Amino acid sequence: MKPSAYDLHSHSTASDGALSPAALVEAAYAAGVRQFALTDHDTLEGLYEAREAARQHSDMEFFPGVELTCLWQRRVIHLLGIGIDTEASQCADYMARLRRLRDERAEKIAEKLEKKGLPNLLAEAQENAGDGQIGRPHFAQAMLKRGMVSTPQQAFDLWLGAGKAGDVKAEWPSLEEAVQLVKSAGGYALVAHPTKYKLTFTRLRALTDDLVAAGGDGLEVSYPGVTPNHLRDLLNLAERKSLVISAGSDFHSPEQRWTALGRFPSFEGGRHLLSYLSQDPFSEKVATDPSSRSLS
Repeated sequence: MKPSAYDLHSHSTASDGALSPAALVEAAYAAGVRQFALTDHDTLEGLYEAREAARQHSDMEFFPGVELTCLWQRRVIHLLGIGIDTEASQCADYMARLRRLRDERAEKIAEKLEKKGLPNLLAEAQENAGDGQIGRPHFAQAMLKRGMVSTPQQAFDLWLGAGKAGDVKAEWPSLEEAVQLVKSAGGYALVAHPTKYKLTFTRLRALTDDLVAAGGDGLEVSYPGVTPNHLRDLLNLAERKSLVISAGSDFHSPEQRWTALGRFPSFEGGRHLLSYLSQDPFSEKVATDPSSRSLS
């Protein structure tokens, strides 16, 4: 993967990333990224710090974003919202709702793991999360620190992954609600890493149709782990349905060697999200009225 000058999908310590928002921006800049979005899971808490760090570089464009957990046909889907107005009044209530859901889920994860004979890891997971949104990676960190597993991936393989004791479901907002939140906050709504949900392409087309019907914009087509064939298929799907496309590293930690800032498979395609985002590097709001944007 050749380094790219942009990266529209990344995570900081405000959710489950390893770098603070400011340190993440500096790492992205050092990697050659000049157009950057922070998209933490279900929180906007890191955006102010990241924007202030980006302001130290006159040639860096920063786009505030979020990665929202939502449900589509009872399946968990992640929705990227990029170019959002963080001051939109509806954002605070929505994010508070997501935080309650994550806190409640964390308690259930700890209880289920304890019933399987593990020690109660809730306090340690909360400490690992700090002020950020708590998630399963924070339980994985707790297991790693205690020597219960040798890698975070092993924690998911044994205890936290799909179908395991720590795979606790939550009543996340619907895809339609998530799209509405992003659009009402002036942003672009795109399905994150579409091939990671193990959907057939028939189901993925159905997801895309529902995204568009809800007012969403497009798909993330390139990210670490996407195969050349899937990248081609996603580009074809986006072209047929006149969707906006985006790409990003989904960066979480320097220790994860399969992902790095600005690194994802290269591609060519029209209607790229960067063509629609504001050219003002530090604008918190891309457009006053998101419904007025032309995507043709």
